Amino acid sequence: MVKLMKRLTGVLGICALAACGKPGEEQVYYQKPKGFARIDLPEHRYRPLEGNYPYTFEYSEAAEVVPDRSADAEPYWILVRYPALDAMIQFTYKPLNGDLRKLDEHVMDAYRLASKHQIRALSQKEEILTLKNGRKAVAIEIEGEVPSHFQFYSTDTSKHYLRGAIYLRNATLNDSLKPVVDYLKTDARHILETLTWK
Repeated sequence: MVKLMKRLTGVLGICALAACGKPGEEQVYYQKPKGFARIDLPEHRYRPLEGNYPYTFEYSEAAEVVPDRSADAEPYWILVRYPALDAMIQFTYKPLNGDLRKLDEHVMDAYRLASKHQIRALSQKEEILTLKNGRKAVAIEIEGEVPSHFQFYSTDTSKHYLRGAIYLRNATLNDSLKPVVDYLKTDARHILETLTWK
């Protein structure tokens, strides 16, 4: 028993010396970097929007479409919700009826809504997207601790105007949920590519 105790003491002593480094040597400690939770993203597969809307597009099979029930919601406003990602794309539709003043108002409103995030935004970038179908759309990308990182609108300039905004449940820095933001931006681009007016 005494021999066993001496042997264990010797082994523990060697382990302690190995863990502590050389005598008189200063130990350097490194802070562990912050980690982000692993997010499993669904595949990009799409299905057509069904229902009596003045527009149609293809949206993700990982999402569900529900009517927008907010207090200021108007006809044909919908939410494309991603339950697994705790995110959504909100769509607001406005008929133009050939009135270019209405179009100007809606475009100004899109920029006003995007600018609401400027208090917490690090940057805001506007881009005119040229789509595969030849049409154009405007996208506004917002970086920082904001709930909406990507907003966009499309119009035929005479009858239809549709605005979309990606919302995450919590205002988050792009770094932590960048894969989710990028995934939703890809879906938004596909929606714009497949958008048709009725």
